[in-house]
Amino acid sequence: MIRTLWRSLEAVHGMIYFAPEAQSRYTAAGLDRPGGYFASRSAALGHASAEIVVSTFYNFNPALVRSRIPAVWEKVTPEQMLRLRREAADEALKKVLPDDLKEITELARKAAERATEMLHGRTLFAAHASLEWPDETRLQLWHAQTLLREFRGDGHLAALLRHNITGIEALVLHVAEGEYPAETLRKTRGWSEEEWAETVEDLQRRGLVNDEHLLTEAGRELRQGIEDETDRMNAPAYDVLSEQEKQRYVELALPLSKAVVESGLVPFRR
Repeated sequence: MIRTLWRSLEAVHGMIYFAPEAQSRYTAAGLDRPGGYFASRSAALGHASAEIVVSTFYNFNPALVRSRIPAVWEKVTPEQMLRLRREAADEALKKVLPDDLKEITELARKAAERATEMLHGRTLFAAHASLEWPDETRLQLWHAQTLLREFRGDGHLAALLRHNITGIEALVLHVAEGEYPAETLRKTRGWSEEEWAETVEDLQRRGLVNDEHLLTEAGRELRQGIEDETDRMNAPAYDVLSEQEKQRYVELALPLSKAVVESGLVPFRR
């Protein structure tokens, strides 16, 4: 149920990484796609160094991060990036979401505010939790899901670390489930074909990936264990909701995410 709650609203936040409304603003500020992504998501941290972005974003090639951070801060300030990101979210979501968002926003905000009581060990989430809530309901919903996404994400990194899984290994294992294209994740995260192939070979030697580059039974058990641990660490945010509220949350959220996906703002389900 915890994963369902998170996924049911995730597209409302996730679209910000693909929306042309965001990219056009970042381009106007002098940033390319990777630079805009790193700057906009890390802006809550202030003038973040490359090392901080590497640690909190986890599965991106450090060389790609260092090629953009901290140089982006010579073109824009973190405050400017936060404003551009929020403006883009508002413009994009205004086109696809209905006006009546009061009930789902109240439920999402209730969970997000519960999460802000648990900052320890969640660096990127804590940075976003320090930002002021927007006044407009649509942006409150987006901000709530942003917090819930980063809360879950930081917990996921903790689960990966506990199992000694590196960033590129996490990507290869994700692809090995057979649902996502390897080239998309490899290229967007900045890894070379050689680095990817070496990681696949290493995971094969460890018995986690087979000759078809798919998960073995041991690999599936590892992946499932990581996801289950992530769910357990994510659960406290939603425990503030009653069972009836959780059911209502999903009922209200799913059509919103569907509308975002069908609009083309999210190119594929994450």
